[in-house]
Parts: sequence; C-alpha cells; structure tokens
Amino acid sequence: MSVALIPPPLSLYVHLPWCVRKCPYCDFNSHEGKGALPFDDYVDALIRDLEQDLPLVWGRSVHSVFFGGGTPSLFPAEQIDRFLQAASARLRFVPECEITLETNPGTAEHGRFDAYRAAGVNRLSFGIQSFDDGCLKRLGRIHDSAQAEGAVKLAQDAGFDNLNLDLMYALPGQSLEMALSDLERAFALQPAHLSHYQLTLEPNTVFFARPPKGIPEEDDAWDMQEACQARIAQAGFSHYEVSAYAQPDRQCAHNLNYWRYGDYLGIGAGAHGKITSGGEQTILRRWKTKHPTSYLASAGTAASLGGDDLIAPERRPFEYMLNLLRLREGFALRDFQVRTGLPAAQLAPALAEAAQRGWLEVTDTHVTPTALGLRFANDVMELFLDA
Repeated sequence: MSVALIPPPLSLYVHLPWCVRKCPYCDFNSHEGKGALPFDDYVDALIRDLEQDLPLVWGRSVHSVFFGGGTPSLFPAEQIDRFLQAASARLRFVPECEITLETNPGTAEHGRFDAYRAAGVNRLSFGIQSFDDGCLKRLGRIHDSAQAEGAVKLAQDAGFDNLNLDLMYALPGQSLEMALSDLERAFALQPAHLSHYQLTLEPNTVFFARPPKGIPEEDDAWDMQEACQARIAQAGFSHYEVSAYAQPDRQCAHNLNYWRYGDYLGIGAGAHGKITSGGEQTILRRWKTKHPTSYLASAGTAASLGGDDLIAPERRPFEYMLNLLRLREGFALRDFQVRTGLPAAQLAPALAEAAQRGWLEVTDTHVTPTALGLRFANDVMELFLDA
C-alpha cells in the first residue's frame, strides 16, 4: 500500500568552490584559488543554474539558504547580495529566512561582515577547528587562534549574534586536556551553536594517503568525545544531532531540514539537491558538474547536470533513516509515511530488532535513538537497508 507523498520544507544550498588553500583532511569539492577569481561570472552562472531548476519547485517557499564551500567568505559581499536579490526575485523566501554563510577566520574583515549583514546574511559558520596553534598548523589551516577569536569578535561587532563555531577533536598531537581547552575558548566567545566532530581520514585526501603522526587511538578519541559532550551540556548547549549542539532555539534550520529528509535545491559546482514531487509521487536527487571551469561553461544547460537519480520506493527507508537517526529527537512514524510515500508498518521488523538491541525506543507513534543507538548509528542504519 502506498501513501501520498507530501513535499517537505524547501531549502537552497549554494556552493562557492574556491579556498585559499586546500586543507589536507578536506574531501569537499573545494579548489585552491589561483590568481583573480571570476566572482562576477560565477554569480551569473549561479543565477542560470537556479533558473534551470526553478520548474522543479514552482510555488514553493524557501525556508533557509546556506552558502557552503570552499570558502564562501572569499566572495565580496556585493556578489552575495547580487545572488540573494536574484534568488529572492525568483523564489519566495519566508519571513526571517535563515541565511548562513560559511567563513574562514583567515579571510575575515570587519567591513565585509557589515556588508554581508546588509545583504541579508543573518547567520555565520566559522571553520575554526581548534584554538591551539600547533593543532591548526598540523591541520594545514591558514589562520591562528588569535585570528579565530578576532574574526568572531569582528562579526559580533557587526551585529551578528547567530554564530556557529566548527571544532574538531582527536587531532594529531591533541590530548584530552587540549580538546577541553578548545571548548573553553569557544564558550568564552558565546556562540549560539557548536559543531563538534571527530577528525576522520576521508578517501581522496592528503591525510588519507599520508596519515599524520600523533592521531589519538580510538579509546582516547572516545574519552575525548564523552568528556567534551559532558562539558558542552554543562555550558547549556543541547545535543540535538550527532555532532551539533545549540543554545535554546538556536538549532541550524538548514541542517535540520536535511536531517528531517526535507527538500533542497543544490546550486553551484558539485552541489547536490533533493526534490519531492507530490503530484508525480517522486523523489529526485540531482547534482551539478564538479569542476568550477566546467561549471562556469555549462551552468544553466543540460551539460551542467552531473546526474539525476529518481529514488525508488525500496531505497527510501534507508535514505530516510540515514538522516533521521542522526537526530536525538528521532521521528514520528507519520512523518516517515508522508516523506517517503510508504506505510510505517514496513519498518516494523527492523524497528523491533533495533529496539531489542537497545538501539531505539519505539512507541505506536514515535521512534527515538538511545544513547547506545547514537553511538552505533551506522549499525542501526544498516538494519533498514532492506526494509
């Protein structure tokens, strides 16, 4: 038995692919900028790209916008403003739409923060990673701890109060005390949100090919995670997703939409999108060509599409769980039905096994991961591969 698909909230992701220097642990679609970057041409390409995808979302409102990268803060504020004006002329932005810009502390300028805010950006995400200069150097970051603290204060002086700080732990040469010290320096800056995650050696990165010395052992990394989570909770942050923590009412709306199996347009080189069509009862994943040069030449044409993938019903339970089981709040069984078009009863065998193992709490209406389930999230998700 099928259930009617109801399109969920819609977000807009905008990928700005250039950075000053590629970090050795980074597996994102980022490219070192060489010479003058084609900001004007790239924004023109973004607008063409957006216009190509508009028929997928006619009549729908945008609830959040996220500029990711790369290093979006390399872009002049007037180019961010130009894109947002073009996008809001073509799409309906909800009142108080969350608009996030990722920024690297090494590219921070006070005047630019003022201009970003004037353009409509109302949330900043700082890629700090650590406040220890030795750790930053080993990670290949272009900033030091003083620049990190100074950048956050510049943004606050410009009127930003919705700030995320990205921090990593289990870094080369890092001890438990150093990881906790990073948190203390972050708390002193009074951010609204923290992203706190373990360094992983991803394929196709320099660190994967040549692992750095001094990465903590697995047990030591687990000790860091437990101690840091306890300290973050003590500081008043709620742990609402596997690696995300927020002050009250300051969760990231954009990322919550991802994790709740929401929809999003993906604009820019290598950007991915997901769009639900209730009328056609389809879920489409679409992605764009990755290299900036190819993207600039083809944006707005069929040649810019890296691919389209219709998500067959049998794949939807695993896709849904891959996102929702990252959230401590879990999900309502009714939401599973309207987001996937499938009956919740289809999940019953896998849910029963996960509950028996102590990974999930299951009621007639709701599913919630336990602390054990969050720790073994990948194992939990595998139960739903054939659901």
